[in-house]
Amino acid sequence: MSDIAKQALAFWGLQDAPLRLIAARENQVFRVVYGNAAYALRLHRPGYRTDAELRSELQWMGAVDAGGLHVPTPIAGLSGDYLHRVDGVQIDLLSWLSGAPIGETGAALDHADPPALFQALGREMARLHTVSDAWTLPPGFTRCAWDQAALLGNDPIWGRFWENPSLTQSQVELLQVVRAKASARLATTSSTLDYGLIHADLVRENVMQDGGRLQLIDFDDSGFGYRLFDIATTLLKNLSEPGYDELKTALLDGYRSVRPINTTDLDLFLLLRALTYVGWIVPRMNEDGSDIRNRRFIETATRLAQNYLTTP
Repeated sequence: MSDIAKQALAFWGLQDAPLRLIAARENQVFRVVYGNAAYALRLHRPGYRTDAELRSELQWMGAVDAGGLHVPTPIAGLSGDYLHRVDGVQIDLLSWLSGAPIGETGAALDHADPPALFQALGREMARLHTVSDAWTLPPGFTRCAWDQAALLGNDPIWGRFWENPSLTQSQVELLQVVRAKASARLATTSSTLDYGLIHADLVRENVMQDGGRLQLIDFDDSGFGYRLFDIATTLLKNLSEPGYDELKTALLDGYRSVRPINTTDLDLFLLLRALTYVGWIVPRMNEDGSDIRNRRFIETATRLAQNYLTTP
């Protein structure tokens, strides 16, 4: 992929710029330095997003940046296009954001003032939703939808979680029962829930802190969805924190300082988010560390499912 990355730099007139591989998870991300400026060159995983979806993602990021949030800014190539291809690989270029992630999933949160951090994150999340609601979608805009069908239908967006091969028969039955109950609940309440463009992956690694400024990165899974889903994604990865209740209160207080949110069904969305990971891991079973993650995802999902079924 490094050869493709080097070829791609010519689209931006950066063919002589050095690059360094920074991340090789879902996408490959290279850091490019040219003069006094630094950029993030993204090589997208084949088959995950169409060209139209990626162009829409870049358009939304541009609108969010214009709305005053701190996100990577899409950089147009010499032709004026933001998205390019080399040997079939989709490639774009973003501004480089300084700072460091606020933490790592699975590790203890190491921060001087975690509640203040989560209150600030809640405000940024609410600002993201507010700016998105005020933005007029351009013609042809298309992104995935984290709606009822994508979460609980016959073909969920991240896979049929109840068919994870590591599930026991009793766990399969549990997830099928909770899937039916959650579907019934969502069918009656979805029309009343706040719905619109969401980031859908505001975990610790995707929130960068630079001094007192929070920056949101990695809009790869962004799309249309319930705003509670965004909140649940952040909270789910912090369930094991000793101060979870305080972090949850701080996040919601920060959010509500910008816009209202009805959290009656927050536990439902914590469950729904947990279920998605049980499906997501299935095609990644051969990756390093997948066995540990798979067991953790199943344990969390089944525990939340049991709680949901037994809580009035």
